[in-house]
Amino acid sequence: MTIRKIQQVVQGLPASDGAGVKLIRSLGGANHLRADPFLMLDAFSSENPDDYVAGFPSHPHRGFETVTYMLDGHMQHKDSGGNTGDLGPGDVQWMTAGRGIVHSEMPQQENGRMRGFQLWINLPAKEKMKPAGYRDIQADEIPAVAFPGGKAKIVAGTFENTSGPVQGGSTDPVYWDIELSAGKTLSQKIQDKTVYIYPFEGSVEIADRVLKTHQGGVLGSGDTVEVKAGADGARFLVLAGRPIGEPIVQYGPFVMNTRTEIEQAIRDYQSGELTKVAA
Repeated sequence: MTIRKIQQVVQGLPASDGAGVKLIRSLGGANHLRADPFLMLDAFSSENPDDYVAGFPSHPHRGFETVTYMLDGHMQHKDSGGNTGDLGPGDVQWMTAGRGIVHSEMPQQENGRMRGFQLWINLPAKEKMKPAGYRDIQADEIPAVAFPGGKAKIVAGTFENTSGPVQGGSTDPVYWDIELSAGKTLSQKIQDKTVYIYPFEGSVEIADRVLKTHQGGVLGSGDTVEVKAGADGARFLVLAGRPIGEPIVQYGPFVMNTRTEIEQAIRDYQSGELTKVAA
């Protein structure tokens, strides 16, 4: 058993996106810092409607997947494929932009707490132009597993023989929401994948290094992830995925492999071709 150590600490940075939604950007922030296959991780949390009420009006994507996980509040998704989805507490929206989609994510509340995450997962070159897809995952479809000292919600991947609703795919992602009591430890095998740990409540210790709230940790090589909660306990995301290892060229909401492909994506969006189904 080889314990994976923190290779890099990523400090979450205040940012604004959409029509002015305030958030903390971890991956995808400074210098487009990424952890292959993960492109971006945003955390949003506020009880002030001025921070979120303007939402994310219609905007395009191509070349990757977006995963929105709501902890508190109510958001509505609409897209060019005719899909409408309501995200409440504990719900997940898993969207594959593929060759192109235009969507909006708008708050359905004018007060109260809005809290959650959006993760961007890259697609390999061979899948960047596949048809767009969308999946609503309700909170009651996401299994929760109790273990000594904690609890795990499994959005993707498998935790102690319990599988989440999302399985497989090119990057074979793991997405766990972990709660740990003070001083307790999570220990799980994760091999052959990039691993990113993101505490959003409390702090955690990994191989004698501490991650505070909103400090992400890219783990190095090994086969076992061990995370110990700090004195106040902790709640954190465990994100893992199979690296793609291909060039990345990003221009805002388009993520491709070459500049030429980005230029084509822009032209396709401007001409209306982005969301047309390939013949």
